[in-house]
Amino acid sequence: MPQTPVDKPHVLLSHEMLMPLQPLLEGAYTVHRLWDHADRMAFLEGPGRQVRAIVHAGEFALSRDMLSEMPRLGLIACVSVGYDGVDVPWCKAHGIAVTHSTGLNAADVADHAVGLVLAAWRGIVEGDQRLRSGHWTHAERMAPRHGLRGRKAGIVGLGHIGEAVARRLAAFEMKIAWWGPRPKDSDYRRAESLMALARDSDVLVVCARPDASNRHMIDKAVIEAVGPQGLIVNVGRGSLIDEDALIAALKAGTLGMAALDVYEQEPTPPARWAGVPHTVLTPHTAGATLDSIPAMVNLTLENLRRYFHGEPLASPVAA
Repeated sequence: MPQTPVDKPHVLLSHEMLMPLQPLLEGAYTVHRLWDHADRMAFLEGPGRQVRAIVHAGEFALSRDMLSEMPRLGLIACVSVGYDGVDVPWCKAHGIAVTHSTGLNAADVADHAVGLVLAAWRGIVEGDQRLRSGHWTHAERMAPRHGLRGRKAGIVGLGHIGEAVARRLAAFEMKIAWWGPRPKDSDYRRAESLMALARDSDVLVVCARPDASNRHMIDKAVIEAVGPQGLIVNVGRGSLIDEDALIAALKAGTLGMAALDVYEQEPTPPARWAGVPHTVLTPHTAGATLDSIPAMVNLTLENLRRYFHGEPLASPVAA
């Protein structure tokens, strides 16, 4: 027999940025939107008790206190590749599966990372601003900069994104090294430590997956090890860099340049970056392309379908 609306499984959208998914879900599910419920307790005591799956943007924190008040919850389906806002061990201990869109936007994030490298290292954004403001004359020119050929690129985290970044930068004839907490087979040299990688890099690209152990791994000492001629690029998560230390180093000249797509607070306040020199900033768009977004949404929908049909999940988070 066909399902009636009463029979539809209850699914919760956790964040306003996921609102475009609502029409895709409504045919098969009863959809709730967490941001519609200012009184969270009333929600948890009412419709929240029927929620069986949460569709989530993994960078935002999901409170264990909230999850524990959803007795029928069995799945958190992250549309994103990252899932750092989800306490995966706690979820697994409470019988809640977690899925994500592993690897689906790695190429797009890597493309964006290389764009940030070029934009900062070659002064492309600065050049655009100078031209538009009338500061390109025969008497006034930008100072020449170094090319990338032969420069040293350090990759922090050699997962799907880090590997893709390394391949792209190698095509620029850069010398590639990497560091991560666990050795792995790679064509690229693994540095003995993060600090050693930073000291030996002209460009440090942060691609690591964030967790509780690596918050602010790019701290004041690492930032200053990259040095006054160096560039730090972050396409991982904002939590990986001590942002206050980064800003202070840029203002003091102990770090040469920074190019960021992710921030400790998102959206990042524009006033925070007023007067911070030698920066290229983009609003967390590296992985959001018209190619990757449909693939990530489709994988999320497939994980939901499989869960509600009792089939093995397509992309569970590894233990």
